[in-house]
Amino acid sequence: MLALLSHPASAPAQRPWPDAELRSGSLSFDGKSTLGDFTGVTTTVRGHLSGGPRLADVRGWVEAPVNTLKTANARRDRDLNKTMESSLYATIRFQLEGVTPQWERGDSAAVILEGDFVIHGVTRREHLNALVLRSADSVRVTASLPMNLHDYKIDKLTRFLVFKMNPDIVVHIEVVF
Repeated sequence: MLALLSHPASAPAQRPWPDAELRSGSLSFDGKSTLGDFTGVTTTVRGHLSGGPRLADVRGWVEAPVNTLKTANARRDRDLNKTMESSLYATIRFQLEGVTPQWERGDSAAVILEGDFVIHGVTRREHLNALVLRSADSVRVTASLPMNLHDYKIDKLTRFLVFKMNPDIVVHIEVVF
């Protein structure tokens, strides 16, 4: 009995996190304008997960072409592309530089993702609260964060002196590797 108590049980070995390509995903945002609330979304998303022995070691990136964001209104979509200058700044990208687990329970974890968003030619460090769900053959990441378009030098938010978009949006990311 004393021998058992003197040798603490070793913790179960944690499975390493795999390298993986993005299987599916969506990037969306919720916006407000003088004409009402709207959502822009794209499922044209690419990305890569660089695994490691621990969740904190994971790195990667996700990106989407600006011109694939759709708001269910063709005129608003044209304005979005003009405002975002999608011919000059074609891609929205998030480069993951760090993962801080908040809690881990089985195959689920709440984390803070630290990385650089590159939007409209501006690179800005952001911290995203995210949920990571791991299954036998995939890793799902969901995150949301408030964002101000002015932080990314997106300023032309008024059309015809009357129609204005609020610069505060909420970005949603859902990706499966």
